[in-house]
Amino acid sequence: MSRDDWPYPLWIAHRGAGKLAPENTLAAFRLGAQHGYRAFECDVKLSADEVPFLLHDATLERTTPATGNAGDRRWEALSQLDAGAWHSRAYAGEPMPTLAAIAAYVQHNRFVLNIEIKPTPGVEARTGELVAQHATRLWAGQPVPPLLSSFRPEALAAAQAAAPALPRALLLDTLWDGWFGVAQALGVVAVVSKHTLMDDVLRTQLRDAGLRALCYTVNDVAEAERLKALGIDGLITDAVDRFAPA
Repeated sequence: MSRDDWPYPLWIAHRGAGKLAPENTLAAFRLGAQHGYRAFECDVKLSADEVPFLLHDATLERTTPATGNAGDRRWEALSQLDAGAWHSRAYAGEPMPTLAAIAAYVQHNRFVLNIEIKPTPGVEARTGELVAQHATRLWAGQPVPPLLSSFRPEALAAAQAAAPALPRALLLDTLWDGWFGVAQALGVVAVVSKHTLMDDVLRTQLRDAGLRALCYTVNDVAEAERLKALGIDGLITDAVDRFAPA
């Protein structure tokens, strides 16, 4: 994908359906789709036996009954955990999906995906490498590839080496020293910043470099209008019931 091509919609549902369903589950994707969303963001990490699956946190306790590092468990054990009951009784028993399951769902429905590479600390490069390899295989022949993003340059560098044809984006929660040079060295097509960082100066800097500009997590109507006026290319939101993606 060249930097001139941009096949992703403006509105992107955060972790499936934001906070309205258990994040990073198929149930959340289905709910986001019911609200009209056709582009989704999710977090992907590796199990101990290197199966890519969806989970945001390094540890299990916030969204499952288990504790400890998710990356220390094999997929067979992780697949049996309840990742829905923490959210509400209606979602009790909802499992964590594999990247392969999400790929099948979004492709069947002709949706597009932003995969945030979310490594367990210490395996940043391996996670970037394997997520990129799996994404290449899972999306082979599809018209729109997934956008791979990460806060971790090591993960993006490994993804770049493993699958240079897949588009990548650097995530920023601060404008840390040297971020722009790192983005250029990684050959990213976009920068995804915390929404409060985005202003006309940053938007112009990215545009002049041929980079797309996306923002997370945009849940306020006035803030969304401010960002759209800047010409933002993507808005990642929890508020799938508040913003009509069309």
